[in-house]
Amino acid sequence: MGKSLFLAEKPSVARSFAGVFSEKFNQKSGYMESESVIVTWCVGHLVGLSDPSAYGEEYKKWLMDTLPMIPATWKYHVIESSEKQFDVVKNLLNRDDVDTIYVCTDSGREGEYIYRLVRQEAHVTGKNEKRVWIDSQTEDEMKRGIREAKDISAYDNLAASAYLRAREDWLMGMNFSRLLTLRFGNGMASFLHQRYAVIAVGRVMTCVLGMVVKREREIRDFKKTPFYRVVAEKAGMSAEWKAVEGTKFYKSPLLYKENGFKTEKDAGVLIENIYGDKEKANLNESKNTSSAIDGKVVSVSKKTEKKNPPLLYNLAEIQNDCSKMFKISPDRTLEIIQELYEKRLVTYPRTDARVLSSAVAQEIYKNIKGLTGIASVKAEADFILEKGLWKGIARSRYTDDKKITDHYAIIPTGQGLSAIKSLGKLQLNTYEMIVRRFLAIFLPPALYSKLNMQIEVNGEMFFLNDKTLKDPGYLRVMDYSFTKSKKDDGAAGDVDFDKIRGSTVTFDHLGVREGSTSPPKRYNSGSMILAMENAGELIEDESLREQIKSTGIGTSATRAGILKKLFDKKYLDLNKKTQIITPTLTGEIIYDIVRMSIGSLLNPALTASWEKGLQYVADGQVTEDEYMEKLTDFITSHSDKVKNMNMPVPLSAILRRDASFYPAALKTGQQGMRKQTKKAAAGKKAAAGKKKEAGEKADAGNKADAGNKADAGKKAEE
Repeated sequence: MGKSLFLAEKPSVARSFAGVFSEKFNQKSGYMESESVIVTWCVGHLVGLSDPSAYGEEYKKWLMDTLPMIPATWKYHVIESSEKQFDVVKNLLNRDDVDTIYVCTDSGREGEYIYRLVRQEAHVTGKNEKRVWIDSQTEDEMKRGIREAKDISAYDNLAASAYLRAREDWLMGMNFSRLLTLRFGNGMASFLHQRYAVIAVGRVMTCVLGMVVKREREIRDFKKTPFYRVVAEKAGMSAEWKAVEGTKFYKSPLLYKENGFKTEKDAGVLIENIYGDKEKANLNESKNTSSAIDGKVVSVSKKTEKKNPPLLYNLAEIQNDCSKMFKISPDRTLEIIQELYEKRLVTYPRTDARVLSSAVAQEIYKNIKGLTGIASVKAEADFILEKGLWKGIARSRYTDDKKITDHYAIIPTGQGLSAIKSLGKLQLNTYEMIVRRFLAIFLPPALYSKLNMQIEVNGEMFFLNDKTLKDPGYLRVMDYSFTKSKKDDGAAGDVDFDKIRGSTVTFDHLGVREGSTSPPKRYNSGSMILAMENAGELIEDESLREQIKSTGIGTSATRAGILKKLFDKKYLDLNKKTQIITPTLTGEIIYDIVRMSIGSLLNPALTASWEKGLQYVADGQVTEDEYMEKLTDFITSHSDKVKNMNMPVPLSAILRRDASFYPAALKTGQQGMRKQTKKAAAGKKAAAGKKKEAGEKADAGNKADAGNKADAGKKAEE
């Protein structure tokens, strides 16, 4: 009987798999081996797509005549830094005594691609290949994954979508980057005072750049509009005036919306009308009047409002929360959750789902029971178990197989608790967020008392709204150890409506409060991830996000990396303290160049449609050939368009307009160019000096040599 080979994506994961076997392993170079099992690993990607130069000498130089580059046969190469481990894996995969290969790379499209490339370049044939698909690295889950491993062919469509994703990125990146650089690079470099400029574009990267630049321009073009509200105040209670039907200012052109005026003067006129006496209004001395005034309560209502626990975390949601709470970037959040995953504390992090699967829901009490070992949440976990609150979760909105593609939501496993002591502050806080969000779904909703009161003051209507917590419900488990808790006294819970309705309320004064419209918010690193998930829309309301959710821009596994790439290329700037994202001058110029040439790359809906197409391939609804035909048509048509385009506006005019918003960046570029020019001139001068010195030495040597030869000649004659 042959041996079984287990191939993981990382050494740490490989060790976890080795740990499920009750066999003694010997550590070898690049793998571990026991009597019947071999465990080895990749180090991320071992194989990648080859550069254009691999397809022929003509592609080594960037030439317009060679575009578009669309390989008939794709070429791959072993990544140089990974050659040693690739050779180890290749030899193991092809060993005669190995008859079964268990693929244990990450359970997702990218993990599938990593193995398929290794298999391809190692020329593996005649082996029984099985795919292990797991949601956590707990021992039970890994054993289940091995036990239920499917034949590798069951994942052929997923592998096809992975190959297409990589080829799509190559085709768009390589062709359009060369195309735009050749067309516009010299002009851009000259304007920015650089020796050269490469215009790097990509299917997802350029779309994200466009979202940030567009938002910045919306903020830049925003015109602030002031407005003035009239309020009635009494000892901490504030009622707001609104122009309702039947009152003097109803639908007046003087209004800004229904509850304010365009000018402070008109707001003052309203107050004077209510008092019927300019002296009592006393607006000249103070915006708050000094005279008390009575109002009559014409209606009052109270209702109980429910607030359900939020859905569970997927990667985008927790990246957004960590950005807000801890001011860390999405890629840092992913690193943290990956560490928690590898310590067996949480389930697989790269997921878009925010719900449980029905199978997991049936045994979710095991996860809850494990959390009773954490002192800070033991009481809540015990309560959920004692009351059997977990039993109905399979029929709730928190369980839905239709909303799960590869993996269910990120939840605590209830295992690996011994590793908690080794966690740093950020890891510990992030784990606490996942634990508390998980426990919350088993608890009842929070209940609020909502009070609405309408008060008539001399024919004008004022409205008072108050909302206070009546029963905390799930909120009792959401009291994070790293934040200051806010207490709610629940004052609105004891209102006697019979006594209030028709009664008189004496306000201390009426006053004018100035407000103004606000510009759109800049993206921060977390809200950017959410906008990418929702195909370019920044939707802050959680329930609405869930309703309109569809395939977004990029995937949960790639979004953080895309942002990081834009920061590294200096197309976007990240304020590490606030996590606010803004474009750079270079980024804004590239946005305009793309907008004029291949504008569809900036369209979030179109970019999301490419991702949707890849999902259709993975689902078997679209073939590889169909997708590739659409892709090559896109590349060819846009390449031809750019080659033949006439600029509607001179590039220099666009560059000057963009640079007007970045004077410091342009000045820095000029200074840098001067330094480079001086350095180059100094280098040429030094080289000329060395050349002259070498020439003088050569002349001296030649003279000496000639003298020696003459002496030798004389001696010979003598």
